[in-house]
Amino acid sequence: MSNQNIYSREAILSQIDANEEWDVIVVGGGATGLGTALDSATRGYKTLLLEMADYAKGTSSKSTKLVHGGVRYLAQGDIDLVKEALHERGLLAKNAPHLVKNQSFIIPNYKWWEGMYYTIGLKVYDFLAGKLSLGKSKHIKTKETVSRLSTLKQEKLKGGVVYQDGQFDDSRLAINVAQSCVEEGATLLNYFKVNGLEKDEQGNISGVKATDTETNTQYTFKGKTVVNATGIFTDEIIQMDNPEARKMVRPSQGVHLVFDKSFLPGNDAIMIPKTDDGRVLFAVPWHDKVIVGTTDTMLDEHSLEPIAQEQEIEFILKTFNKYVAKQATRDDVLSIFAGLRPLAAPKDNSEKSKEISRSHKIIVSKAGLVTITGGKWTTFRRMAQDTVNKIISLGKLPKKECKTEQFALHGAQPMTNLENHLYIYGSDKEKIESLMKHEPNLAEKLNPNLPFTKAEVIWAARYEMARTIDDVLSRRVRALFLNAKAAIESAPVVAELLAQELGKDENWKKNQVEAFNKIAKNYTI
Repeated sequence: MSNQNIYSREAILSQIDANEEWDVIVVGGGATGLGTALDSATRGYKTLLLEMADYAKGTSSKSTKLVHGGVRYLAQGDIDLVKEALHERGLLAKNAPHLVKNQSFIIPNYKWWEGMYYTIGLKVYDFLAGKLSLGKSKHIKTKETVSRLSTLKQEKLKGGVVYQDGQFDDSRLAINVAQSCVEEGATLLNYFKVNGLEKDEQGNISGVKATDTETNTQYTFKGKTVVNATGIFTDEIIQMDNPEARKMVRPSQGVHLVFDKSFLPGNDAIMIPKTDDGRVLFAVPWHDKVIVGTTDTMLDEHSLEPIAQEQEIEFILKTFNKYVAKQATRDDVLSIFAGLRPLAAPKDNSEKSKEISRSHKIIVSKAGLVTITGGKWTTFRRMAQDTVNKIISLGKLPKKECKTEQFALHGAQPMTNLENHLYIYGSDKEKIESLMKHEPNLAEKLNPNLPFTKAEVIWAARYEMARTIDDVLSRRVRALFLNAKAAIESAPVVAELLAQELGKDENWKKNQVEAFNKIAKNYTI
């Protein structure tokens, strides 16, 4: 690395003064915003992205961790969406091989007809994946099903159907996309809140007003085009442009419970296709734990840290326990997280959330605000491509071809030695190991119940734009999502390391620990 660290906040802030006008200003640093910034920057447009909290702080760090075509959209007959998602799944496996892995899923069959029904359906899924297929689906006998899923209930079990899908670490991917954006010349700032849109004499959008929430400094940025990629906060930005605008987004909450690996000891995931509320439920191995979810609860309000409702926790426990012999209780839950999907608001009350299309929509307002909404992690690259193509078609940018289909993301290298948790850093793994070699105390663990080390905290602050304890323990390392209690115990150590790295005082440390504990409380039962 050169002496000038391109990821440091000082280096990034210095780029602001150097630019009079941006080609593209992206509001929102989740999957969609980061994808749009990367697409824009790789095409050579001057790009600025502003995120009010941290990258992937909202929905984008709270997914089921699947890169998938969506077996259940196939059942709904949404062939185009499945085909697009399967294509993107294949590209993502190539472009971020350190984060996306091929995961086998088993659908246990308890009725005689299920084996045939799901085998046929999944053959269609395989066919739609084409050249980018991750492997063929097949029917397996009862004996093999039991040997692969040792904790499964065996009474009336008739066998299973195996299929392949992708599994990944969502916020790690977001951070790598953010790093790639910076490397491609984009200017990215977290903790920058957009609080107004600028318009010219004709009433067309010409930029944004924003506040650096760390220093309370106010900025005005001029831009040829502004993209609203704020997920569940979409309507707030739309209303800055037009206070009369109809609501575009209705949040739907998805909750996940995290358990010890002993509840699903093998390498296979379980997919439960029919639950009492008609959704699918997944139990997926993830970072030596197992994630079980998700729910689908329509909400009227939204927040950055949504809270799981009692009935959602009960629903997941009850459904999971119908299928496993080792019964999970509330005491077994290591972490619980809730995320909000920004679904297109229904035109009337008759639409159920699981029936609202997950495909993305791009809306351009009279004043020229470009809003991208809907979609899912798997299709984030395609959503970005469509958004930038739309801006070009509006005549706001000179035409340049999309470059992201074959673009290897920061850290990209094949997964090796999954026993060492540092594999998710890809090509950065060696640099973190060399930090530990130079300063042996950085090799110490943050907590005996978690694999993460002090070196990772330093790395997160130095090269991954982490600014708070929450940024580190929730999204750079996944402590809060894997074991909330251990994450809470780690907070003071992280505060100490961050304060040294970022030049903060005792007061800052105290406030940080309090703020993190408040967030973490919602991740425990």
